[in-house]
Amino acid sequence: MSPRLPRRAVLAAPAIIGISAVAPPEAAAQGLKVLKTRSLLDVAVLDPANRISVTDGDVMRAIFAGLVTQKAGDTWGWEKDLAVEIEQSDATHIRFQLRPGVPWTNGFGEVTADDVKFSYERIADPVFKAAYRTDWDFLDHVEVTGPHSGVIVLKRPFVPLWSSTLPTASGQILCRKAVEALDGKKFTLDPPATCGPYKIKKLDPRRSITLERNPLWPGRKPAYDEIQYIQIVDSNAAEIAFQAGEIDFTQVPLSNVPRLRKAAPAGSKLIVTPSLAYWWLGMQSEAGPFADIRVRKAVQYALDVEMILDGTFLGVAERATGFIAPSLLGARKANLIAKPDKAKARALLAEAGLASGFKTNIGVRNSTEFLSAAQIAAASLAEVGITAEVIPFDAGQQKALAGDKNGRWKEMGMMISRFTMQPDPSWATAWFVSSQVGEWNWERFRSPEFDRLHEEAKGELDTAKRAAMYVRMQDMLEESGSYVFLTNGATASLCRNTVKPALSPDGQFQMWAEFAPA
Repeated sequence: MSPRLPRRAVLAAPAIIGISAVAPPEAAAQGLKVLKTRSLLDVAVLDPANRISVTDGDVMRAIFAGLVTQKAGDTWGWEKDLAVEIEQSDATHIRFQLRPGVPWTNGFGEVTADDVKFSYERIADPVFKAAYRTDWDFLDHVEVTGPHSGVIVLKRPFVPLWSSTLPTASGQILCRKAVEALDGKKFTLDPPATCGPYKIKKLDPRRSITLERNPLWPGRKPAYDEIQYIQIVDSNAAEIAFQAGEIDFTQVPLSNVPRLRKAAPAGSKLIVTPSLAYWWLGMQSEAGPFADIRVRKAVQYALDVEMILDGTFLGVAERATGFIAPSLLGARKANLIAKPDKAKARALLAEAGLASGFKTNIGVRNSTEFLSAAQIAAASLAEVGITAEVIPFDAGQQKALAGDKNGRWKEMGMMISRFTMQPDPSWATAWFVSSQVGEWNWERFRSPEFDRLHEEAKGELDTAKRAAMYVRMQDMLEESGSYVFLTNGATASLCRNTVKPALSPDGQFQMWAEFAPA
C-alpha cells in the first residue's frame, strides 16, 4: 500500500535547494573546520527548564555545562563536567566541588555554587512552572558551602537523578546574575550568558543555528571550529541534502534502512541503534466522540498496528508493548489488546450510538514517516466507518493547539506522536500525569492513581516493586482507551566517512564537543 501524501509534503524535498547559503563562504576561505549536521525541528527554546525537543537539547549541550554530562558511546553513563568531585554521601545528599575559574560569557564572572543552587531550585520552584519541573520534584534545596562547593539535598530518594536529571539539560547550570537581570527572569533563544565549549555565532530562525568555539572554555578544545545545525524537517529531504554534500550527518527514515544497508551513499556509513523513543496514536478524551471510552476502545480494536509499521518502516521497526522500551526496567511483556478485531470495534461504535461512523482528524508532524503512519491508520479506521482526515502540523503548532486556553484543544481528535527518552522509565510516564494536561498530555488523561504511582516509583529503591509500578501505569494508559502503542523503533543515521560521530547509546543525542574528524 502506498499512502497518498499531501502536496505540501511532496514539495519538501525541493525545499533543500540553496541550503549551502546558510554555510558562510568565509568559513571555507579561513580554513575553518566546520561540521554541518541536520536538525529535524526548529530550535525553539534554549532555557533548560522549558526546552521543547531533542533539537534544543543538542544545542544546549554545546553552549552550557552541568556538574556531570552524558557519555557518548554504546552504554548509558555519565562523566564529570564542571564538577571535579561529586559523590552521593547518602540517599538524599549529593556533595560537589566545582572546577574554579570557569568563566561566563558577556562578563558575568565565573561559574559558582550559587549558580548551581539557582539553576536547580529555579526548575523545582512550582511558581516558576518549568516544563521539566518533574526532573527536580524531589529537590529540597541546594546548600552552598563555599564559592565552588555545595550539597544537593533531596526530600526523599530519587532514583532517576543520575540517569535522567543531572546528566541532561535539567542538570545544566545557568548564570544567576545574568538570568535575574532579564525581564521576567526568562529567556528563549537568547541566553544572556553561557559557559560551554561553544557559543552562538548566528541564529536564523526556522533555518539554522551556527555555533563557534567559545574561547573562554577552559576544558578540552572541541575538534570543530563551527557547528552548523541546519533545519530540514522532512527525513527524505535530509537524505537528499546529505547525498548532495550539504550536510555531514543526518538521521534518516527507518523505511530507508533496507536500501541503505545494500548501498549507502559513497563516502558514508549507516549507523542503526536500538531506540528508547516511543511512537503512539493518542485520542483526546474530554470532548467530542472521544469523550466516550467506547469510541476510544473501538479505535484500539480497529487499528492494525502491524500494517502501520510494515507500511511506514518496511519491517525495520517492531511493535511496542508500551512506552518503555524492552531494554529498560518496567517494560511490559505484551499489549492488553493483542491484535485488531474489526467486529468488536463496530459493536463498540454501535453501543456508543455511532453505528454509521463519524468524522475526525489525525494530527501529525509534517514529515514523511508521520504522514505515512497516519494515512495507513486512517485506512484501517475507515474499515469500521471512522473517516479520519490527516492534518500535518509545523513544529510547535500542535503543542500550541493542545495548550490553548480558549478551548481550541477540542479541535484535536487523534494524534500520532513520538517522544524521545532518557534511560529511566520515569521519563516515559512523566508527561501523562494530570498536571501535564495542556502541556504534553494531549490526550488529557487524568488519574489520581497514575499520578501517585508515578511519584512513588521515582523514589522506590526496590527494583522489582519499581518495575511493577511502571507496568501497572502502562496498563492504565491502555485501559483508558486513549493510547495505542506503536513502536520504540530504532535510530538510523548517515554519517560522512570523514567524521567520527559522538552519540548517545540510542543514537538520538549529538554530543558535538566530542565529534571529530575521522
